[in-house]
Amino acid sequence: MIKSNRRKFIITAAGLVAATAANGTPIMEKKGKYLAHQVYFWLKNPGSTEDRAQLIAGIKTLRKIETVRKLTVGVVAATEKREVIDDTWGVSELALFSDVAGEAAYQVHPIHEDFIKNYSHLWSKVVIYDSSEV
Repeated sequence: MIKSNRRKFIITAAGLVAATAANGTPIMEKKGKYLAHQVYFWLKNPGSTEDRAQLIAGIKTLRKIETVRKLTVGVVAATEKREVIDDTWGVSELALFSDVAGEAAYQVHPIHEDFIKNYSHLWSKVVIYDSSEV
């Protein structure tokens, strides 16, 4: 009787742990369930720390868009210089979305449109890479 109860307990506990882990996993970590929107900005005045700080603050406002799952802002890292590294840009944005529809909603969202209107005078070039997990 004790072995049977112990076995039931272990099986039930394992099931509960698995269910909890599955429900607690963010959707963007499930394979094939996120879209990465990578944006690289070249500043008109690359030496201006004021312009860079202003653009960084503007990008951070995009976190308020409901479909953005995660948003990070970066600057060129002080890594070893190599031929394959492009370090000519000034500020980057990485936004993660659950799907293509979420990214599409982001593009037409008033906060995104205001960002473009209010900060586009700071950059001379923008390159975007969108990718889906495989």
